[in-house]
Amino acid sequence: MNWELIFWNALYTAINANAAAYCLVATGLNVHVGYTGLLNFGQAGFAAVGAYAFAITISEYQWRVPFALCLVLGASVALALALGVPTLRLRADYLAIVTIAASEIIRYFLNSSRFTWLTGGSNGKNGWTGWFQDLNPWPNDGRYKLGVQVIDGYRLFMMVLGWSLVLLIALLVWALMRSPWGRVLKSIREDEDAARSLGKNVLAFKMQSLVLGGVIGSIGGLMLSAQTQSAQPGQYATTLTFFAFTIIVLGGIGRVKGPIVGTLIFFFVIQLVDNLLDQSVRNDKLPDWLVDSTNFSVVKLIVVGLALAGLVVFRPQGIFGDRREQVFDVR
Repeated sequence: MNWELIFWNALYTAINANAAAYCLVATGLNVHVGYTGLLNFGQAGFAAVGAYAFAITISEYQWRVPFALCLVLGASVALALALGVPTLRLRADYLAIVTIAASEIIRYFLNSSRFTWLTGGSNGKNGWTGWFQDLNPWPNDGRYKLGVQVIDGYRLFMMVLGWSLVLLIALLVWALMRSPWGRVLKSIREDEDAARSLGKNVLAFKMQSLVLGGVIGSIGGLMLSAQTQSAQPGQYATTLTFFAFTIIVLGGIGRVKGPIVGTLIFFFVIQLVDNLLDQSVRNDKLPDWLVDSTNFSVVKLIVVGLALAGLVVFRPQGIFGDRREQVFDVR
């Protein structure tokens, strides 16, 4: 087997622009779940709103980029308010139900043939990434090597831009969570009634957290589509949210570096297992009854799932997490 190719493919998958976009989505989810205890199962909805708000206004209405970016922020805030106002006064599981339902409604709307004229339907929305291409300092048709992996200038630029945004937003979250505002969020996560008894407006703080995490998630969704140069409804299935949950569990819930470390580990391992199984099948290293060319992509998810289950059993707080911060009050 070609071990050098296996390693470099896995490494590139862990640090490319797609991984950076997932890290941003997971960072927003970490604000909700890790710091505030809000069970948001619809982070993919915020990501979809961010991507399509930008794509539609640029491609259909030729808005200027600053106005389109303002709409991305405004749309994610509006979605957070629409989800939070009717649910945040109730038990935590109500927010989980509403968010996952809203995420699926958004995805079905984007995929609907009735609104193809606006969203592009199942074909997605194309022709709106010219601004990113203009920002790119490297030639789009250039070839750059990362080990044995060869990428073009646009992929290199999106990777650098994505991880730069990750670092900036991680620094913002780090500063906020060490401020009095962030300490209130943590107190709400630990004991909402105690925070309320101290005179804190728990609903307002929850709403602010939902808005902040939603905005970060919408930026991640925009980056997810920009790196492929197309906004596709399939990118924003519930799998996106569940992968984001996996990432923050791996890295450690309620830790700023948790989403970053979790992203690197998650995508490195999943691509490493994929490449190992692919090479093993090609070289007849595994029996056909266990793995063949038609099912190794499924087997890799089984292997990664078993590894995650083992982590949850033996270290539920994740690599950098604190076991005491894993209990959510859903009464």
